[in-house]
Amino acid sequence: MPVDHYENFPVASLLLPQRLRQPVEAIYRFARAADDLADEGDAPAAARLQALAAYGDELDRIERGTPPATTEFASLATVVREWRLPLHLLRDLLDAFAQDVVKKRYADYPELLDYCRRSANPVGRLLLHLVGRASGENLRRSDCICSGLQLVNFWQDVALDWQKGRVYLPQSDLARFAISEEEIAAARWSERWAALLDFQIERTRQLLLTGAPLVHELPGRMAWEIRLTVQGGLRILERIGSVRGDVFKRRPVLAAGDWLRMGCRALWM
Repeated sequence: MPVDHYENFPVASLLLPQRLRQPVEAIYRFARAADDLADEGDAPAAARLQALAAYGDELDRIERGTPPATTEFASLATVVREWRLPLHLLRDLLDAFAQDVVKKRYADYPELLDYCRRSANPVGRLLLHLVGRASGENLRRSDCICSGLQLVNFWQDVALDWQKGRVYLPQSDLARFAISEEEIAAARWSERWAALLDFQIERTRQLLLTGAPLVHELPGRMAWEIRLTVQGGLRILERIGSVRGDVFKRRPVLAAGDWLRMGCRALWM
């Protein structure tokens, strides 16, 4: 399950304690590979869903304590067993990826957040289980951070998602700002579009800031990992705002200079 995608945020980085890098990488590889089954290549929908179901079968084997049918799941099985990770969180990820295959539009913000609950939040919850900090309030703050990061990617990738036939901007928000999908297809920027993205940026920023106090509940290096992750999301939002939401001309990404800025801001969190 290769990890060969550009990422805005650190994954199993040097900031993580050595003992956590292997379990974090195993979780990430599972999530990345399953996401690729839903997104990459030109396989028909039925084949994608069948491949994701096979991943679900592997999770069932792990739960029963039987050896995985494929070697790729051996390390994940070890991690789940040794760290006693809740398998329902991994199943939530598969459910979200399967939804991506068949669902291309979201009626409103609550419906989009429900998708984030399964597509992003499980990763943060798994990390909290790894460090023994899975209290109710920590889980809530982690959900805010993970959903916020997922939304950052949506606003960053409007043009890329359109090429896949997907629009994550809620239909109710498009109507509120009088934006048609034809304008997205034509990559047409307007003042109305800038207002729509400003609205999404601020809502997402508040979500990340609501979750940010989690960093004070985490141990050592993990706290710094999450500090930088939150700052990465906030910085991408700033970059989207600096071009007034015109993500059509160029996808806003983190540049080398951003890491110094993020590091300084992380110190003051």
